[in-house]
Amino acid sequence: MTVSTHTVTVERHLPYPQEKVWRALTEGPLIEQWLMKNDFQPAVDHAFKFTADWGSVDCQVLTIDPPKTLAYSWSAYGLDTVVTFTLDPTATGTLLRMEQSGFRSNQDAAYNGATYGWQAFLGNLDRVVAELP
Repeated sequence: MTVSTHTVTVERHLPYPQEKVWRALTEGPLIEQWLMKNDFQPAVDHAFKFTADWGSVDCQVLTIDPPKTLAYSWSAYGLDTVVTFTLDPTATGTLLRMEQSGFRSNQDAAYNGATYGWQAFLGNLDRVVAELP
């Protein structure tokens, strides 16, 4: 039996070079400013945690292809998904695509929460990148 899954997808055009956006996605202190506290390292198979006042998320780096693609597992409270960031340069900045895939059909609350949450997180990312030298 095939289990259907859902994916949250958010695309944003950021008026910054790809390298600046990449830094905000892969440097721990910058990630903390837009997402959560973390012990992230940009290395395939590195296991890390995001922590917040509500708990933590267990993650592992799956793919890293600077400055284009970053993917990691995202596991918390029975949710096992994959978050993938793809960066494509444009004439006026960078197209950022974030996908969180693997939400099962019985995880609507988590799916809806992620849909809302990623909009807020990526708004914060935009502000962090804007402040980079």
